[in-house]
Amino acid sequence: MIELRGVGHQFDDLVVFENFNLKVFSGDSLVLVGPSGSGKSLLLKFMTGLVAPDQGEVFYRGQLLSTLSKKDQQSFLAEVGMLFQQNALFDSMKVYDNLDFVLGEAKPDWKSSQREAEIVKFLTAVGLDHVPQLFPGELSGGMQKRLGIARALVLQPKLVFYDDPTAGLDPITSRQIIQMILDLKKQLNATIVTVTHDMMRAYQLAGEIMVCFPRDFIKTGGKEETLHHSNAKVQQFIHGDVKGPLEAL
Repeated sequence: MIELRGVGHQFDDLVVFENFNLKVFSGDSLVLVGPSGSGKSLLLKFMTGLVAPDQGEVFYRGQLLSTLSKKDQQSFLAEVGMLFQQNALFDSMKVYDNLDFVLGEAKPDWKSSQREAEIVKFLTAVGLDHVPQLFPGELSGGMQKRLGIARALVLQPKLVFYDDPTAGLDPITSRQIIQMILDLKKQLNATIVTVTHDMMRAYQLAGEIMVCFPRDFIKTGGKEETLHHSNAKVQQFIHGDVKGPLEAL
């Protein structure tokens, strides 16, 4: 579904990506973990077209993102959903209006009744159908996260990116959010790529895990394969050991 070929990127003298290649197939659930500053969120930005790499190419369904026409770009964006790390909700808009804005921009020919039906469906799916007239600031952290998920999915995208979806949430709410992501993935038959710092949630989410280090991105497989992986850096990171090859970080 999405492919990166020969990607390279650096900030001044800091090389983050060097001849990096990745394929994400339709239906996959890929989870990116790794130390802060290893390029996880930047990788999401490459795949969404928000940032162009210094070198290399990014393809979606065989089309090169950097050469898409305006019409094809709009088609691509309509198939992509993203939950940002801090949710990026419209604070001045009510819960209902956060979704209505997205649908109004993407589906200008839809009647208000059509938009309403979709909004109610997705607010119900994330358990927010009882608070459509509240503002984001009146919601708990978990409810804000659920609203962010509903907004990311209201266009029923084929490819969804989640940037640290459980950041700042308690363990019970975190587990509920991950289960919601999995349930909605199944309902929409979507492909998902997730960044997280929580290994427990990574194991819960992953079809495959990629452990990210600067210039070294290691696909480790699912939970059991990752737990028993032979790479010393992987083992140090997933167990949170202070000493090891990552000590300098």
